[in-house]
Amino acid sequence: MNRPPAPTWTRFFPPAKWLAAYRREWLPSDAIAGITLAAYAIPVSLAYAALAGLPPQIGVYGYMLGGIGYALLGTSRQLAIGPTSAISLMIAGTVGALDGGDAVRYAQVASLAAFAVAVLCFIAWLFKLSVLVRLVSDSILVGFKAGAGLTIIMSQLPSLLGIAGGGHNFFDRVIKLSGQLGGIDLLVLGIGAVALLLLLLGERLLPGKPVGITVVALAIALATLLGLPALGVPVTGKIPEGLPALAIPTFGLLEFDDLFPLAAGCVLLAYIEGVSAARSFAAKHGYPLDVRQEFLGLGAANLAAAFGHGYPVAGGLSQSAVNDNAGARTPLALMICSVALGLCLLFFTGLLTNLPKAVLAAIVIAAVYRLVDVRALLRMWQVSRIDFYAAAIALISVLLLGILQGVLLASIASIFLLLARASQPNVAFLGRLPGSGRYSDSARHEGIEPLVGIIAFRPEASLLYINAETILETVLTALRRSPGVRLVACDLSASPYIDLAGARMLHELHDELASRRVTFCIVGAHAQLRDLLRAEGLADKTDSAQWLRSLDSLLGDDQANVAQRTA
Repeated sequence: MNRPPAPTWTRFFPPAKWLAAYRREWLPSDAIAGITLAAYAIPVSLAYAALAGLPPQIGVYGYMLGGIGYALLGTSRQLAIGPTSAISLMIAGTVGALDGGDAVRYAQVASLAAFAVAVLCFIAWLFKLSVLVRLVSDSILVGFKAGAGLTIIMSQLPSLLGIAGGGHNFFDRVIKLSGQLGGIDLLVLGIGAVALLLLLLGERLLPGKPVGITVVALAIALATLLGLPALGVPVTGKIPEGLPALAIPTFGLLEFDDLFPLAAGCVLLAYIEGVSAARSFAAKHGYPLDVRQEFLGLGAANLAAAFGHGYPVAGGLSQSAVNDNAGARTPLALMICSVALGLCLLFFTGLLTNLPKAVLAAIVIAAVYRLVDVRALLRMWQVSRIDFYAAAIALISVLLLGILQGVLLASIASIFLLLARASQPNVAFLGRLPGSGRYSDSARHEGIEPLVGIIAFRPEASLLYINAETILETVLTALRRSPGVRLVACDLSASPYIDLAGARMLHELHDELASRRVTFCIVGAHAQLRDLLRAEGLADKTDSAQWLRSLDSLLGDDQANVAQRTA
């Protein structure tokens, strides 16, 4: 008996699907995963909020409310939502220039940015804009992450060393940090170094375990017992108790043209990072992921964060890996995590008062150092220089200009690099493989027999306005170097598409060859391409019979029969 089709609304409300198929034996796994994720989220959210220049509890609000929002509309069953290092740094670098030096306005603008992210996510879902994020290539992401990682580490070194720091970009921070090295607080440095060492060892020896919360607990206990705040060690101070008061973000703080670049940059980073992580977990566990619906999930998460005075949130690979490794089976784990974080805000914030800021800096550094993937950069240099150049542009742009401007500039640069690569397609000049009826690229194989009196070329790309002139010049150059040519054949078997500029180029090539009394014909065009060529008046040049008759007169019957098998 066939089941009736599911109501249309269930497509936009994923819990209707996974709750209907929920099994009782999954509940312990989701509960453990939720509690483990909360233990991971507490130190990380405190650290990322400090990185964003916001009060520490704001980071916890983002994890708690963002997780609830995503669980309602997201399609990944393991993706964990919360503040991320890149978005936190973007907020710090952008909102600071918009708040007029007012700390209250700073927090309001950050919440308004989260609301704007939610609106843009809904618009992107409505207009099916998931395809646009493909403009940001993997090579750009490698460079961007490396630049972001270096920038974040440099921003945290002052807290780790107990000095003031400062600066607007990576290199400015390096200069100012170098001038302050004489004022390093050895006690603060010792606390941060030990915390960083414990975090790195825990990551290697106890993967998937809540090492961060353990280090935080030890640091608080030692700071309290030894009276470290009285010795001048900076600590988080009192964190307000209670759940966030829900309120509509304050509008009218910024003009649209001030807010849009920040929100668009957050959407771009959040969607790319979130979908990349979600796809990996969906493939691992064998369920479908709706990449368009992910815009709604991300939008709901940011809308919830905005109403709770949070700042933009996203799905990250590290927290999602913690959630997955702890056994999460469904988004119910995010709900349980939110409940656990809510209990901490109600009853346990007082325990965080003496948490040294150097420990928070160590947590951030331990979380982001892997973003600097030197091996991936070296591999690009060896395999694809144009991808390496795209990554290098992204890296340097982020270091010089910051997260937002860096990723936007790198995206634009990647488009130009892609166009530059497409404008220089390989044009294969064909010859005959000895002892066979096959024809191949003369430049890629040794011992190819040249076709006497014939130039047969194969553009290995679509014929478009950006490469048509290059292909024409390449063929005419080969013609000038080959006296006595009586036939030029264009093999379009590797050209899936041709535009008007490409068709005009073929016309120009035909006219140039005709003026030299050289026959021109086109072979290998597929059906759709042949229709376009006929519409452009090139039908008489797509006749393979003409190609064979010309070969018959130039090469003789035997070789012409061989050519028939390739045409």
